[in-house]
Amino acid sequence: MEYGIAFPSMDISDPGAIREFAQGAEALGYKQLTALEHTLGVRSSVDYNPDVTIHEPMVLFGYLAAVTKTIRFSNSILILPQRQTVLVARQAAEIDSLSGGRLTIGVGIGSNADEAAGMGTDYHTRGARVEEQIELMRALWTQRELSFHGKWHDIENGGLMVMPIQQPIPLFMGGGHGPKPLERIGRLADGWVALGSAGPDVSTQIAAIRESSVEAGRSEDAVAVQGRMSLVTGSPEDWIERAQGWQNLGASHLIVNTGRGGLTDVGQHLELAERFMNDTAPQI
Repeated sequence: MEYGIAFPSMDISDPGAIREFAQGAEALGYKQLTALEHTLGVRSSVDYNPDVTIHEPMVLFGYLAAVTKTIRFSNSILILPQRQTVLVARQAAEIDSLSGGRLTIGVGIGSNADEAAGMGTDYHTRGARVEEQIELMRALWTQRELSFHGKWHDIENGGLMVMPIQQPIPLFMGGGHGPKPLERIGRLADGWVALGSAGPDVSTQIAAIRESSVEAGRSEDAVAVQGRMSLVTGSPEDWIERAQGWQNLGASHLIVNTGRGGLTDVGQHLELAERFMNDTAPQI
């Protein structure tokens, strides 16, 4: 498995500390840095309301691309139906170009109707809309000029003015609660951002994704699995067990999280990240 780390957005906000965290994670050998997003904090959300700090991930990745060399950047996840499709494709292409091809875009459909309304989007059509968005973005990343006429997009002889290095940019999808999202992931995604802990539920979801992949004419393992685990609880022995659980499920990526455990100093986050790489990763 390839190890990545989640950016602790709610704990670190100073630009210098953000840079130190990313450079520190890169030096420790982490291959990927993920970042969550909620553009509009709403009171109907317990976790993602106006009281918390969440950095805008595309701007964050643009900043970090300039101060790192090898670590990849990945949205975990970007709520795509709440954003303008061509603009997202343009931002992703720009980050990929400026970083030397280090972007994986992870997308989801969102789960808060108040945030969707505040963003001026229709919460009830988000599943169907994201499918058209993915189709259009991949076309924009691989064709210098195109015409595209869908239900929500109408482009005549247009194209991005900066093309990405990766054509197309790898696209992961989050979610997976229910048969339709799992079917969509198996049919469309390059990878799945699993939201739960390794266990029977995740195993069942992976099986459904693989079945959908085959039904769509893809290989059974067409969709990579990205697991995640927290480092703020348990011992290195516990971490080994959790990580091995993901490995046994066939995960290709494992993202560790040092956030939301009361740590406010970047050094504390990096110390925890170092313990995982030194004490746990070699034993998996």
